[in-house]
Amino acid sequence: MRILNRDDVAAALTDREPAVLDAVRAAYLLHGQGRTRVPFSGFLRPPEPAGSRIISLPAYLGGPEPVMGMKWISSFPGNVDGGLQRASSVLVLNDLRTGYPIALLEGSRISASRTAASAALASAALHGACAVRTAALIGCGTINQRVLAFLARVHPELEAVLLHDAVPDRAEVLAAELRVLHPGIAFRTGDAAAALSARTVSVATTDSGYWLDLASHPHRPDGQVILHLSLRDLSTASVLAARNVVDDTEHAVREHTSLHMAEQETGNRDFVHAEIASVLDGSVRPDTAGTTVFSPFGLGILDLAVAREVLGSAIRAGLGTEIGGFAPGSHRVTAAMAEKSA
Repeated sequence: MRILNRDDVAAALTDREPAVLDAVRAAYLLHGQGRTRVPFSGFLRPPEPAGSRIISLPAYLGGPEPVMGMKWISSFPGNVDGGLQRASSVLVLNDLRTGYPIALLEGSRISASRTAASAALASAALHGACAVRTAALIGCGTINQRVLAFLARVHPELEAVLLHDAVPDRAEVLAAELRVLHPGIAFRTGDAAAALSARTVSVATTDSGYWLDLASHPHRPDGQVILHLSLRDLSTASVLAARNVVDDTEHAVREHTSLHMAEQETGNRDFVHAEIASVLDGSVRPDTAGTTVFSPFGLGILDLAVAREVLGSAIRAGLGTEIGGFAPGSHRVTAAMAEKSA
């Protein structure tokens, strides 16, 4: 089994944004064609620390290079106060013939990249031919840092980005980092109202309080796209007033997401207008009027698609470590029988 640690994964992902975008797009299209298997995620919520959880995401991704495996990802919000990353993750890939594990990858960078790529693809698809010159990041953690890297790829016309965080210093720190990485874009910080004046707004916070009421910000631009990545920020009224696009309806409308709360209030899912695969393949045209909200639950197939790219890149570059002993070995009885019949 090949093991890729965080440095191996980081090296394999360097300057690979176009490949990651292609991998995520292909995974969404295969999902829309029914060529995937995505069981519901499993949630483990330990009694302490409060608000913490670990999620398992098993998946199978078909297509010309099928892959299967599972992501095991934790979210411990209290880590942030200690200067640690909120999320940690590992990915296991399994052999398609035997089911044996063939690779173990540090997964936090893969998870952040696939989330960011899916958000950027949605922004590009949902804006259609409209230029996006302004964007905003609400929540200034790892996810939105990666979102900006991919937004800059799909919207090369991007000129200005506003950053907002519940802790203003975080916004200032991230703005300083992004100015170095993207010198052609102007970065500034401000309040939520200022952020919501942008054409595309990525919301990635650790707040699960449904705190953001879009109606309180009536001067938002027509045709705005809200990338609702943390899933529990928008009020029910905001969801019901918007055009809603998801990655998978069955997954997105559960586990107390804002969409799930909207379903509980209305008794139906009529407020979900499309899944992103149908927008990407052109069967559903984007509505460039009003407000469109993209709420991706985060499908395990995206992690598999990016992990496959990372593993291939790592093998070509000689990254990682091969370690034996993770296969269970031959079966004593059936191996002897197979040898006799050979």
